[in-house]
Amino acid sequence: MKKLLSVCFALFLGSVMVAQTTITGTVKEAKTGQPIPGANIKVVGKSMGTTADFDGNFSLKVAQNPPFSLEISLIGYSSAKVEITQNNQQVNVLLEESATALDEVVVSASRTPERILESPVTIERMDVREIKNTSSPTFYDGLENLKGVDVNTNSLTFKSVNTRGFATFANTRFMQLVDGMDNSSPALNFNLGNLLGMSELDVNTVELLPGASSALYGANAFNGILFMTSKNPFNSEGVSVYGKTGITSSKDAGDNNFVDAGIRMAYKFSDKFAAKASFSFLKGTEWYATDYNQYLDNGAGNPDTVVPVTSDQTAFDQLNVYGDEVTLGATSFKHLKGVGQYLESIGQLPPGTSNILPEDNVSRTGYKERDLTDYVAESAKVDIAFHYRPFADDLEIIYNAKFGKGNTIYQGANRYSIDNFFMQQHKLEIKNDNFFVRAYMTDEDAGDSYDMRFAGINLNKQTASQWFGTYAGAYAQAAGQILAGGGSMTDVQAASSQLHAGARQYADATVTLQPGTPEFKEALKAVTSDPSLITGAKFQDNSRIYHADGNYNFADVVDFAEIQVGGSWRQYSLNSSGTIFTDYDGAIDYNEYGAYMQLQKKFIDDRLKFTGSIRYDKAKNFDGNVSPRVSVSYSLGQGKTRNLRASFQTGFRNPTTQDQYIGLDAGQAILVGSAPDNLDRYTSNPIETSSTAQMLGFPSSVQLSGRVAYENAYTLASLYAFGASAAAGSPNPSLLKVANFEYVKPEKVTAYEVGYRAGFGKFSLDVSAYYNQYEDFIGNKTVVSPLYGKVDFSDIIPLPAQLGGPTPAALIAIGNGDYQPFQVYTNSKADISSYGGSIGLASKIFGDYNVGLNYTYAKFDFDQSTDPDYEAGFNTPEHKVKFSIGNENLIENLGFNINVRWNDEYMWESSFADAIIDAKTVVDAQINYTVSKWKSTFKIGAANLGGKEYLSAPGNGKIGSQYFASWTINP
Repeated sequence: MKKLLSVCFALFLGSVMVAQTTITGTVKEAKTGQPIPGANIKVVGKSMGTTADFDGNFSLKVAQNPPFSLEISLIGYSSAKVEITQNNQQVNVLLEESATALDEVVVSASRTPERILESPVTIERMDVREIKNTSSPTFYDGLENLKGVDVNTNSLTFKSVNTRGFATFANTRFMQLVDGMDNSSPALNFNLGNLLGMSELDVNTVELLPGASSALYGANAFNGILFMTSKNPFNSEGVSVYGKTGITSSKDAGDNNFVDAGIRMAYKFSDKFAAKASFSFLKGTEWYATDYNQYLDNGAGNPDTVVPVTSDQTAFDQLNVYGDEVTLGATSFKHLKGVGQYLESIGQLPPGTSNILPEDNVSRTGYKERDLTDYVAESAKVDIAFHYRPFADDLEIIYNAKFGKGNTIYQGANRYSIDNFFMQQHKLEIKNDNFFVRAYMTDEDAGDSYDMRFAGINLNKQTASQWFGTYAGAYAQAAGQILAGGGSMTDVQAASSQLHAGARQYADATVTLQPGTPEFKEALKAVTSDPSLITGAKFQDNSRIYHADGNYNFADVVDFAEIQVGGSWRQYSLNSSGTIFTDYDGAIDYNEYGAYMQLQKKFIDDRLKFTGSIRYDKAKNFDGNVSPRVSVSYSLGQGKTRNLRASFQTGFRNPTTQDQYIGLDAGQAILVGSAPDNLDRYTSNPIETSSTAQMLGFPSSVQLSGRVAYENAYTLASLYAFGASAAAGSPNPSLLKVANFEYVKPEKVTAYEVGYRAGFGKFSLDVSAYYNQYEDFIGNKTVVSPLYGKVDFSDIIPLPAQLGGPTPAALIAIGNGDYQPFQVYTNSKADISSYGGSIGLASKIFGDYNVGLNYTYAKFDFDQSTDPDYEAGFNTPEHKVKFSIGNENLIENLGFNINVRWNDEYMWESSFADAIIDAKTVVDAQINYTVSKWKSTFKIGAANLGGKEYLSAPGNGKIGSQYFASWTINP
């Protein structure tokens, strides 16, 4: 016991004796004398430091005897150094404001610190000051004000960031790294906005690299990468809190309250151990999707034809209405007379009823999207981190856990209500100034999420026979009354629209579950809890990603150049229990790995900088891939304030988990991934054949494997051509073209970029231009597979002469409508390229007014005739202009910021619908007031201040205005 006490006493005394130097001080602006909250104070050569509080004050204890140096810095200011010569030294530091933002330091472009001015590629940045002054409701929304960036609003809580074209809500070509972790959904392969991202109180920097970056960041660093880094608790201590509330306002959804609140707590227990925790919560109402038009597909490269619903229409397929696709069964029962004949045959209608029923197509009355979801948007995030520095130097061990849960809307092939979606990440990382090694796991649970299309379909299927019988009986009864009153069948036909309307009204009132009633709610709950798409709509998934990567910088070992090496490994574990993927008998596991090296060297008085990188990646199912990058930059002028740059780099994207292993009947088509071991895993549900086929001896139903989509199908364009020839009275079978698509493989891009950056006093200029050439671009193609027969017409059915004589079985199937659409995953052989550029101007005018103006041009080059069935989905405006003006100190403690964005119209292509998206102008604005004695900043603002609603994509909710007020304590 005495020995134990002696050891404990020695350790305690040693710790007291080591932590022996205390420094206090203040940091202020040199020009105004105002305190600078959040300034970084760091011991030069060590990973020890702190940050200034709301009043610019700081206190730092250092386990080192004087003399040593402190470096004081903050984005937007020139750094300063102070010599510490004694214990309890008081320092007062004045920081000069940087001339331009080009002096700010970034890390992501080369995996090493460098000024934006000298970055070898285009890079955008947002820091804590810009987050404070953003005019958007959240810092994540504020990314849209960066040059060249598009943010597509899927819902209130799901925003999709993109650069340089090919935008989708399922944006698998754009990566998002949060403290080094890819926070993409394991099953969906894209990030759900900031659902598992970061609280704005914990954001340190946001850096965005537009364009390809696979040479350093591997697979899927294709269109761009968003890097978010959090505050280190060793440097940023204390408690910060924010509260935000306001309303969202739109014509369809009305005015709805929202709340957004968060807290961050961080404490440095010693020079060796620090910890932090943050929590944020947002709740509001989604934008309502209310497009009740019908969209007729005009083929790839063309916007769909919008067909409004007419008063005499009897069959429907409205965009944001689900369940109106439901008919009574097989093809022969899609018209009302066929329905009557079928129901007579099973005794549900009196004999002879069908004689007065017309051959009009009839479908169920569907449910509007607002009937199938509560439109509650919700997001809750928890972030916990423990930081340990065993030697009180720059070596740091970090354990980080992130948890996110929420509700949102996702639009893919269908519209999905993402309810109680849960995602977590756990990371262990060891790093210092020269290396890092990290490993993390991402795990998700789809919760109570469901497909709203199938929710409507399967609600209506439950009562389909009863509804159609009621409809047919009501029509026949009303028609019989006309005949009984002396009318003729001509009179019945003349009154057909009224008869249909009355029959539908009666059937809906008698049979259809009415939204809002207890019976409807109970039935909806049952359907959305059922993962079988035959009877239910539940989106079930518990997939995981395991990832490890590392990097070592030889800067302290090698003098002639800066050399870095690194690598990564990832394993996917798909686990949807057969509801999304073909993982019926257990999880599907596959992995990918890669390694890279980069060399950076400066010449000619450090004016010329060369950067060369190369990376090798390999994934299961695909050949290895080599990604090189070469860039040169040259600094001009005294003080190196102007810089020319040019780069050549490559990117690649591995096919996603869904591209390879999906097996899902989405209603309009069956989606089948093309991994070689996936094609025979999938087998469709039984598909009924037509009565004509059954009379010819074909089976009443068939089940198709996924293989037929790739080996026994016709192209969709050729089916349209054949149908047109048949409609013209001269069907031409030679128009049917066999779909011959290869299995999906990685897509590649070769990117060329030039740029010029310059700082002229308080004026900065950033100009860039790029050209991207794509190879094996991944996309979806719709094919149609006959339910029987071979597409090469090799199996002939000996029909009698009166039925056309010997005919290929596949042609009989197509003629009878006995075919199944499939959506396959493959690569386009067409030449696809894109090019564009941007120019950004920024300056201070009239003293302290920050003004910015930028323009972005994006053009897509694709000859649709080279691949008629391919939808490229560029989905990006050709022209974008953004303007901002603000002043952080308009008068004492009062600041403001205004952002204006404009883009022209553009074509949106997706598997949901294709349409022209109108041009839009959006104005965001905010004013803020600082109360120093409360350590608080108050802000009021509005997004889309003009109130003109706009769409991000067809079928999405129209985006209205959002008004907010916030109070942040100790930001």
